Amino acid sequence: MKLAVTGGTGFVGSHVIDAALAGGHEVKALTRREQPPRNRIEWIMGDLADRGALHQLVHDADAIIHVAGVISAPDAAGFEAGNVAGTLAMLAAATAGGVRRFVHVSSLAAREPGLSLYGASKARAEQFVESSGLDWAIVRPPAVYGPGDKETLELFKMARRGLVLLPPKGRVSLIHVDDLARLLLALTARGAPRRMTIEPDDGTPGGWSHKEFAKALGTAVGRRNVSVSAPRPLDAIQCRSRVAVDRGRERLDRV
Repeated sequence: MKLAVTGGTGFVGSHVIDAALAGGHEVKALTRREQPPRNRIEWIMGDLADRGALHQLVHDADAIIHVAGVISAPDAAGFEAGNVAGTLAMLAAATAGGVRRFVHVSSLAAREPGLSLYGASKARAEQFVESSGLDWAIVRPPAVYGPGDKETLELFKMARRGLVLLPPKGRVSLIHVDDLARLLLALTARGAPRRMTIEPDDGTPGGWSHKEFAKALGTAVGRRNVSVSAPRPLDAIQCRSRVAVDRGRERLDRV
């Protein structure tokens, strides 16, 4: 297949591209900076506000994987521009280019848009995807970890030092970036489920308690560690996610 990918220079998007190339697909990927050449990938210079670049990106594509988005911004306008306007621009490009299949990467934060500006922007973007008339699929990942993720790297560093700071209570859902990439690719295939929202995870029933998570980090680095409750949730990754518990139901609110 010929796939158009946004966010391809980021953590999740780069793994999506690697998986696509390994699967024999051809990729067009949007970038704001020069990238080293690779077989079967065409880098398109531009951003989500560049209509010409988006037209070039989706030309002859069989499907679009829209990964790009804003995780942190100083105000609502920043989230609106990155997550809502950017998604609208991609939807418009897909419609104009005749690309029916649109795989949209959202967030579990969209479940509760009243909790954060980030979640509100992701929920609004989902609404536009759902009303687009395209053959869409929305994926709401939980906390994503794996090679290249600098935020979870800090947690592994803490575990290697033998001390992991934890919030006093709560649970967290996780998914490895390679599993997420395979899911996104699978959703581009002909005959894949359409017009549905998917909330994937690593299959751990009920997610991980924070102490279980800290123990798993220690096992991964080959060291027993001590977990200590801290007043702020998972300080090392709080810019990417905050765990909140509401009457026993897990939510992940990315801020």
